Amino acid sequence: MGEEEKTIQGELSLLLLLAERVRKSAEEAELNKPECQELSRQVERLSLMLRSAVRLASGAPCLFERPVRRVAGDVAKNLERALTLVRKCKHSGVLRQLFAITTTADFRKVSTLLESSAGDMRWLLTIFDPEDTNLALPPIASNDPILAWVWSYIAAVQMHQLRDRTDAASELSSLARDNDRNKQMIVQEGGVPPLLKLLKEGASPDAQIAAATALCNLATNQERVRYIAKELGVPIIVQVLGDSPMRVQVSVANLVSRMAEMDEAVKEEFARENVNKPLVTLLSMDLALEDPKLQTGKNLPSIHSIVLMNKELTRKGTNPIHYQNVNSSPSRHSEGSSRGGHNRKEREGETPELKLQLKVSCAEALWKLCRGSVRTSKKITETKGLLCLAKLIEKEQGELQLNCLMTVVEIATVAELNSDLRQAAFKINSLAAKAVLDQLLRVIQEESHPILQIPAIKAIGSLARTFSSKETRIIKPLVLQLGQRNPEVAMEAAIALVKFACPENYNCIEHSKTIIEFDGVPPLMRLLKMSEQVQIHGLVLLCYLALHVGNSKALEEARALNALEGAARSVAAQNPELRDLFAKAVHHLTLYQAGVHPHRPSHGL
Repeated sequence: MGEEEKTIQGELSLLLLLAERVRKSAEEAELNKPECQELSRQVERLSLMLRSAVRLASGAPCLFERPVRRVAGDVAKNLERALTLVRKCKHSGVLRQLFAITTTADFRKVSTLLESSAGDMRWLLTIFDPEDTNLALPPIASNDPILAWVWSYIAAVQMHQLRDRTDAASELSSLARDNDRNKQMIVQEGGVPPLLKLLKEGASPDAQIAAATALCNLATNQERVRYIAKELGVPIIVQVLGDSPMRVQVSVANLVSRMAEMDEAVKEEFARENVNKPLVTLLSMDLALEDPKLQTGKNLPSIHSIVLMNKELTRKGTNPIHYQNVNSSPSRHSEGSSRGGHNRKEREGETPELKLQLKVSCAEALWKLCRGSVRTSKKITETKGLLCLAKLIEKEQGELQLNCLMTVVEIATVAELNSDLRQAAFKINSLAAKAVLDQLLRVIQEESHPILQIPAIKAIGSLARTFSSKETRIIKPLVLQLGQRNPEVAMEAAIALVKFACPENYNCIEHSKTIIEFDGVPPLMRLLKMSEQVQIHGLVLLCYLALHVGNSKALEEARALNALEGAARSVAAQNPELRDLFAKAVHHLTLYQAGVHPHRPSHGL
């Protein structure tokens, strides 16, 4: 920063030297002396303001230099024009008449330019003075008033006292909310670094909230999100999320959610900074999460080992371990706050509404972070994150319940494509996996709103390959949803059951038999009469059932072959990638039902 300050000081000092040259040349002029004297007076006033700017640059610890450079550049151009003009007036002789014809208009124009420079300098000095509230529009921004406001607010955020910085951050937030052009201008003019600094300092909750809200309003496209990350915003945001009052954490969690949604690379950077730790910690506050190790009695030290450890610790002068501390869950002392006992007391005094708002924001952030991210999903499943999500899905309603459910959906979607995560996180004997599965099934069976049922069904479908052939309780609720009046729920149930019955599933034959045993064929046949989108998924499921359990009496009684032949022709024409599957299913059913239709010719699609 010191070198940059010298650069600014050097630029302003050069302007002072240039102004002095103009003044001396004006004094030496032999032509147009009144006009030259007037220019000299204008330049002198400009020099006084330039000296004030030099003093400001020397004394300011964090000078906002963007407008200084812009104004200084314009002032330099105008002083050069003035110098050129007054130098012409130094000559006399045969050229006198020629200069007399042209200088009147030239003097008027240069005078106007110098007056504009003086106006720009007056404005520049006022935006750096927190006591000066007269922020008139400078000539340099006459064609774009927003630029002057942006400069003023950024300067205030960077240089003024805390209250002014907070107000300026709020003004930048309002400008950013208006339109994309304002957002881009704030970023291009250097507004992000001072906002991040204000957020990091933690001087007051109001200041941090204003900064976080402004950054959130800026982070509405990939380019700006990456710029925030480039300015080291991610580690700052993660630190503030763990170390701030609850109402600040709400705004910062919203910022994490927005940035994660906008850019995959930034999402992975959040994962590297372990942002899921404070998010899960905040999400699990006031929740009693059982420790599986303590429940099973495994991995507990024996009395004998404790005695030996205490002897060793006593010999080293360290406090011995008490048996009651070994049996108590460490999570009861560490979870619920990343800043220790002081903020736990602070949290106890917060309103239930604020606690709920924080949990909603944290759950949404986890949802957006988990989407497509193996790293984040794995970190959540390695902690008590899954168990926490299951508890909240069970106990909460509304937006918090939905956000937790969507987080589970994203983790399950990632696990569907990643066998290591699937096998590690959703083992049948895992307490957390069982808790999540129970809640997904409960939502499917007991909730009546499609907005909850659809993601729960989707999650079960993504985990289809984790279930053995004996897990028939998973399939029954999905079969029941095939008969749902809501076509979207019925379609999602068909999509999920396809994942159970498709050949990629090792237990596809047993699962197909279970679907038929739970009377899944009649509602499936009704799906074929719905919209084309629903019909396609119903046909695919019917094809897999025909391939795996073609001798089923239920398929025969439902006249599945006729339905498949009739629907497959039209659907295959629009979806050629399904043509082979339909042909195989029709052929398979034809073989098993040849006795029922002895004269049926072979069909091709």
